[in-house]
Amino acid sequence: MESKERQQSEEQNNKKEIRLSDHFTYGRILRFVFPTIVMMIMASVYSVVDGFFVSNYVGKVPFAAINLVTPILFILGSVGYMAGAGGSAIVAITLGEGKQELAEKYFTLITLFTAFTGLVLGLLGSVLVEPLAAFMGAEGQILVDCSFYGRTILLVLPCFMLSNMFQSFLITAGKPKLGLYMSMFSGLLNIFLDAVFIVGLHWGLAGAAFATALSQSAGAVAETLYFLVNKDSLLRFRRPDFEAGILIRTCTNGSSEMVNSIASSVITILFNYQLMRYAGAEGVAAYGVIIYAGYLFSSFYYGYAAGVSPVFSFHYGAGDSPELKSLFGKSLRIVGASGLIMVALVRILGGPIAGIFVGYDAGLLALTTHAFYIYSLSFLLGGFSAFASALFTALGNGKISALISCLKTFGFETVSILLLPALFGIDGIWWAIVAAEAAALALAVWFLVREREKYQYF
Repeated sequence: MESKERQQSEEQNNKKEIRLSDHFTYGRILRFVFPTIVMMIMASVYSVVDGFFVSNYVGKVPFAAINLVTPILFILGSVGYMAGAGGSAIVAITLGEGKQELAEKYFTLITLFTAFTGLVLGLLGSVLVEPLAAFMGAEGQILVDCSFYGRTILLVLPCFMLSNMFQSFLITAGKPKLGLYMSMFSGLLNIFLDAVFIVGLHWGLAGAAFATALSQSAGAVAETLYFLVNKDSLLRFRRPDFEAGILIRTCTNGSSEMVNSIASSVITILFNYQLMRYAGAEGVAAYGVIIYAGYLFSSFYYGYAAGVSPVFSFHYGAGDSPELKSLFGKSLRIVGASGLIMVALVRILGGPIAGIFVGYDAGLLALTTHAFYIYSLSFLLGGFSAFASALFTALGNGKISALISCLKTFGFETVSILLLPALFGIDGIWWAIVAAEAAALALAVWFLVREREKYQYF
């Protein structure tokens, strides 16, 4: 009888809204991070669909212009990811210490800082976007399109940055599902407006720019209103005190997220440079397919790392070492199991996925499938370094988090991409990311072992 009552009690608890202060079983962890994982996956899908409308209904030149200028916009907007990751860790730790009012002051200060920074960067970017596009090789109509699209999006850069930041704080506020709904709202609105402005009204590139700007603004406004008017939220806006130290900690603690955003563009350039040397346009096309598919697969462990981080922050701030150890062990098992599943899925679905993009060319299909099989081994390793980097951010140690991310991208990946093709030809390019992930895993393990006494996660 007692056993039955205990089981019923556990079932009732599982149905309740999950809070950061809860004890996390495997089921609770997965339920808590699921919205963030789905949000990451859907963000990848939206980018593909957005590109589909421009490429098919506007033309190759505007599509090339968007692809050329987007990295500039993404680098500027990554400050929002930095503020969200670094700031939410500080706020979650403060909540764990039982300092609700102080946590809300920090949250408001970080929000104002992000909005102001977005305004400054938007104005600066509007001046620099044309010369930067020209420096990257844009000329003629492509340069005109780059300038127009870039300046239109930069007008709402504060909204883009705030939306990126709020996604992390919605998790900290115990509302990961709301973060998912907000992301879905913005993404679906973007797709709908693309269809209306580009296909229906024939506004061309202007339609794409307006659709993106309006959808980003709508998402940021909706999230701001939630924190402004919802009285039941764990976090609300409160008149802040200016503390430069909190802003500095936010930037340093979240710097690894910004490094990742910047580094991804640099690594893509290096990959394409080597592929043009060793395989020409076909190699670049194959890599493009792998990147699209890779985003969808890797979204799981990046989403998991982002989703579980506030839980670590809260229990670290609360001094709950047993729960930290429990979370750490469960997370390693989840990340390891997901990596194995991803590799197995690529072995089963790699050919069909490649066929969706390049099935019209048998040689290119064979090259892409072969490359995807090799590249997929990085999924087995990459989840651990992503989790370790997010863990140290969550614990307030942005320096180690940034070191793992920075050395992985600017160090291990750069060296591997430049060195391995010289030794193994084109296969060396596909193995480069696997080698870099192996080196990053070794570095992450070293830091985890070195810092175990300080943070008590095992």
